[in-house]
Amino acid sequence: MIRTLPPSARDAALLVARLVLGVVLVAHGWQKVVTNGLGATAEGFAGMGVPLAPVSAAFAGLVELVGGVLLVAGAATALVGVLVVLDMIGAALLVHAANGVFASDGGWELVGVIGALALVLAAVGAGRFSVDHALASRRRTAAV
Repeated sequence: MIRTLPPSARDAALLVARLVLGVVLVAHGWQKVVTNGLGATAEGFAGMGVPLAPVSAAFAGLVELVGGVLLVAGAATALVGVLVVLDMIGAALLVHAANGVFASDGGWELVGVIGALALVLAAVGAGRFSVDHALASRRRTAAV
């Protein structure tokens, strides 16, 4: 028998997961887009050997900033989750994997956890306390 959380606890857990991941992504995206700027972020990416650094910086910055905001709202969760996974795979493979596991050594643990959580949210959805759920409910009501 598969045991899962009761629906209300599941929805609360998904809300907490979305909020935490969304805030972390917004912080990282804000840093890339606003604090450092995309130009400086692209220079930093180029210095780390990231191919197509300006494109990669724009993709990472926008996925993290806009995607983080969308996750907080629980909007377009599956799409954002997949984009974040792709962003984190790129970061892991191109920058972090060679440095081992620990983030303190520049390793992949943070991008791994972010990517794994984004993958889970893409797979199971945003939960009841989300824009995705509200829109789906409206579509079901309109279809009846």
